[in-house]
Amino acid sequence: MLHRYYLQKIKEGLAQFPALALLGPRQIGKSTMARSLLSGKKAIFLDLEVLSNRNRLNDPETFFREHQGELVIIDEIQTMPELFTALRPAIDEHRHAGRFLLLGSASPSLVKGVSESLAGRVRYLELPPINILEAEKNKLDINMLWIRGGFPSSLTARTGSLSLTWRQELIRSFVERDLTQLFHISISENTVRNFWQMIAHQQGSLFNAQSIALSLGVTGPTVKRYLEFLNGAFLVRILEPWFVNTSKRLVKSPKVYVRDSGLLHALLNLENKNELLGHPVAGFSWEGFVIEQVIQHLPESIRAFFYRTHHGAEADLVLVKGITPVAAIEIKLTNAPIISRGFYQCLGDLKLTKGFLLTPNSETYSQKQIQIMNVKEFVKKILPTIGA
Repeated sequence: MLHRYYLQKIKEGLAQFPALALLGPRQIGKSTMARSLLSGKKAIFLDLEVLSNRNRLNDPETFFREHQGELVIIDEIQTMPELFTALRPAIDEHRHAGRFLLLGSASPSLVKGVSESLAGRVRYLELPPINILEAEKNKLDINMLWIRGGFPSSLTARTGSLSLTWRQELIRSFVERDLTQLFHISISENTVRNFWQMIAHQQGSLFNAQSIALSLGVTGPTVKRYLEFLNGAFLVRILEPWFVNTSKRLVKSPKVYVRDSGLLHALLNLENKNELLGHPVAGFSWEGFVIEQVIQHLPESIRAFFYRTHHGAEADLVLVKGITPVAAIEIKLTNAPIISRGFYQCLGDLKLTKGFLLTPNSETYSQKQIQIMNVKEFVKKILPTIGA
């Protein structure tokens, strides 16, 4: 199993809360990490996609009472949303840390039937794809991580061709089966596939629901619902614009990214770096990759946005603490970047005295109030103290 920093976060969460919900896309490694906790611990593992396991929870109240001294791990819990209702009294009846580890592939807010609040009883933790620091720990190349993405089976495949095939099968499975199972909806497979590919071709662009709806032959609200489902399955990132009290005309539409760069490349049928660098999406692919690395490592008090005005001021990322911007970031797929006038304008608009320009491999140096550095150094040395 690949070393993942999130294993320690899971252990810490279980030591503090009666229930920990570990969320993330299918095949990201949630079950593998959960099973690694079984060794030396009194625990039981239930996979709700296995009929015999589901049957054991026909009477959840009795089952939870019989196993109240064990760690109960429930995989794919969104397939039985009624369990969320049963969990609350079970936790209140016998409340202690580490009772339940809930694994889910869909945002609870989008699962029909999840009406009972578990506030104060459960901690939600997202398990994202493998990041650059985890790749470094496992002696994996950052270029391979960018091309193949952070799904373990894709990243560790013997060849690039096998990796691409695995990702394309994951996409096919999601479109044909998983989407319906996750959200209990009936939806056109071809429409969802075409929509996802359109998002890939427009990686990092402002989201225009009406334009996409016209291309797909559906309504604008239907397109927004499709986007909500992909976002709720942890496959798409909706990056909102940062609004400030200003007289400037601001862009107010969100940007949309395919979160995992490997899935992005699979949607575009790009197998290797040469093919990617020859494609118009290359710069936006790198931008989305870096945005995911930064967001994964943000301190909990910091949120991420982008900034753009109709007059040309722009930043790929603005990091905000409370209502105060603390950093602006520009992302370039070159080690000899030219700083845009719009980025300097952004710093002035946001009253920031310093900005960051992130590259693949450049050494760290400064140009006026902009610090140029590679993304790994930024994540390691700058992010831990940002906004402090």
